[in-house]
Amino acid sequence: MPSASLRLAVVGAGAAGLVAARELRREGHAPVVFERAAAVGGTWLYTPPATSSDPLGAAATHSSLYASLRTNLPRETMGFLDFPFAAGAAGSRDPRRFPGHEEFYDAVVVCNGHYTEPRLAVIPGVDAWPGKQMHSHNYRVPEPFLDQVVIIIGASASAVDISRDIASMAEEVHIADRSAPASTCNKQPGYDNLWLHSMIDHAQEDGTVVFQDGSSIKADVIMHCTGYLYDFPFLGDDSTITVDDNRVDPLYKHIFPPEVAPHLSFIGLPWKVSFAAN
Repeated sequence: MPSASLRLAVVGAGAAGLVAARELRREGHAPVVFERAAAVGGTWLYTPPATSSDPLGAAATHSSLYASLRTNLPRETMGFLDFPFAAGAAGSRDPRRFPGHEEFYDAVVVCNGHYTEPRLAVIPGVDAWPGKQMHSHNYRVPEPFLDQVVIIIGASASAVDISRDIASMAEEVHIADRSAPASTCNKQPGYDNLWLHSMIDHAQEDGTVVFQDGSSIKADVIMHCTGYLYDFPFLGDDSTITVDDNRVDPLYKHIFPPEVAPHLSFIGLPWKVSFAAN
């Protein structure tokens, strides 16, 4: 047990925040968890399709899950040993609403996740382009894209998942991959309406989108599957950390800012985890 019990603020009620709060409580501290969504769960809390405008500054708070997303990991891996998933458990919502007021804590543990603030690709001419732009953060189901021509920017997990999902409804789906050679323009195996291109070169007022290889299409939608930014709006402008090129500094072991440790810490900043087999 610690020599003194501290009153701690944990920002975020996703997986990292819940575990951090539990471990702090086990050590004899008194954590209070703050969550801006209506329920706990963080990234894994599914919310219905957003009705607010997207992509550039949607005010609604919701997760990045789309309806067809399935994990290929066993439930034992996705859950906690001492708090496993209950078979057939119904969803629940915490009805409490917290009033606005000031409270003082001995330390703050930041666990607000990495999948809320969209990162957008820079496309010359897109401001005059008449089609719809959105970020994968607001994608839920493929039906709204029926018979449309959709460009997906990105080639990582969400881009691969969503492009195949939308291909079942859209007239055409075109993936713009910045790592692909400039001459790339290939139809994808197993699909009649899915193509891989190099990155977008520019967009035009007549609705045309031109790729780096010189090919072009008239598209209805550009979807940015381009990842997320670290964002800590609650820390204010005078915080001791900076975010530059999506790197949070200065942090010891990606957790503690040396200047104020242990009174401020960050849990869950690294978003890629390597596994090694013996």
